Amino acid sequence: MISGAPASGKGTQCEMIVQKFGVVHISTGDLLRAEVSAGTEIGNKAKEYMNSGRLVPDEIVTAMVMTRLSLEDVKEKGWLLDGYPRSSAQAESLEKLNIRPDVYIMLDVPDDILIDRCVGRRLDPLTGKIYHITNCPPDNEEIKARLVTRSDDTEEKVKSRLQIYKQNAEAVSSTYLDVLNKIDGNCPKEVVFEEISSVLSRLQKDKEESKPGKLATNDSQFEKSFSDKKHWKGIPTRLNNIPHTREIRKYFYEDVLQATQRAVRDGKTRLKVEINIPELNPEMDVYRIGTLMELVRILALSFADDGKRVKVCVQGSMGEGALAGMPLQLAGSRKILEFMDWGDDDAMGTFINIGSIGGKEVDEQDDMFILVAPQNAVGNCIIDDLKAMTDAAGHRPVILVNPRLKDLPASSGIMQTMGRDKRLEYAASFEICYFFRLLYYGGTLYPIMGALRMSYPYEYELYKRMDEESPKKEKYIILSTFAKRPSGEEINDAFEGKTRDKAKRSTGIWGFLSSIF
Repeated sequence: MISGAPASGKGTQCEMIVQKFGVVHISTGDLLRAEVSAGTEIGNKAKEYMNSGRLVPDEIVTAMVMTRLSLEDVKEKGWLLDGYPRSSAQAESLEKLNIRPDVYIMLDVPDDILIDRCVGRRLDPLTGKIYHITNCPPDNEEIKARLVTRSDDTEEKVKSRLQIYKQNAEAVSSTYLDVLNKIDGNCPKEVVFEEISSVLSRLQKDKEESKPGKLATNDSQFEKSFSDKKHWKGIPTRLNNIPHTREIRKYFYEDVLQATQRAVRDGKTRLKVEINIPELNPEMDVYRIGTLMELVRILALSFADDGKRVKVCVQGSMGEGALAGMPLQLAGSRKILEFMDWGDDDAMGTFINIGSIGGKEVDEQDDMFILVAPQNAVGNCIIDDLKAMTDAAGHRPVILVNPRLKDLPASSGIMQTMGRDKRLEYAASFEICYFFRLLYYGGTLYPIMGALRMSYPYEYELYKRMDEESPKKEKYIILSTFAKRPSGEEINDAFEGKTRDKAKRSTGIWGFLSSIF
């Protein structure tokens, strides 16, 4: 994306970017003027705002941009958005559609220079090319004779547009702080482009060397980024700060995806993902279920891209009336899935379908099943439905994402004992392909002591969080590895740096850890 005030040089720089890097240039200004020139209904609406120097409403611009982004040339070459998003609402719309740039370039030019550039601009109505009477005059008198001043380039209207731009620029840039690059636009165009080209070339080189997972044009899939253990980049920091940045969420989505893909390729058919971080823990906040849905979407689309027919299953309600929305953490999850962006390739309804947990939901054409947080609730045991589904699935993979299958009291409030051993045995029959859990010093969620991670087919890795010398900096260092999931006591021993008598009961902080593992 490239952003800047009117006359900041976006158009010129975009031409140079397209020429060197081959991406598709999408200018909201060009889209709007084309609609106005064609006299379409949407163009006539936009014209009223443009003639008065006001910004065109979000819904008009968004409709045009999304239509352009859906075309084949954009999917093949990638895109360069010029002048969009220009408000926090538009940026949020893109975030909801999972469309995000690799880099966000902001051209910085002083106001007096911008006003001079705008007032001196002239338009060639024949070619649509922009000139400047002083800085970039036309090559011949024939072109000069037909130049006109754009109706929105008067000094009064320019100042109005600058004021509106400033009001929105800060909000928009805050959405892309992690990929923001400010460029001094008050320089010759060749100098400005040299700096932009340096940023883009460095990004291109980094992608080529590390081959990180990247999003398709519609952000519908992740490509492989961590083919083996040596490519793993380490645990992200500031995991207690929520909501997590998109980069942190993307990190975990990729990590889970690669582990799950490896397990499925190895012929594993009963798998579970257990990831316990604040952003993916519905127990902390019901609204976290949306982030969990995004993880499920990434998994489903990835397998669908490999030609698999995936059924994403959510837990049904417990009954009618007061029980209809239980369990609370999953309330509305099916609706969320149905309204999510499943890409532009008609994946939904063909390669991806949504169903409920149960044997009757297994169809012959289904290749695999992803189950969203199946969990027992008081008075309702999901195990029977789950077992019926796995029995019907046979050799086809069934993947549980953040299951909670421990026994809970029956509707009478008394723990049901009949068949408990078999239920626990069945729950344990699913093999963990990915595990991540933050470890804390006490019964609260602060401060973080460390983390335990496992990514199939590798060992469990125990990490300790360390404060660095720089203010507000931290890092994770590995303490130990385990062939099997370590007990709380084994974790205690590793943090204390000693071998402990397994028969000895832990106390204090370490006792607390033993009790939760």
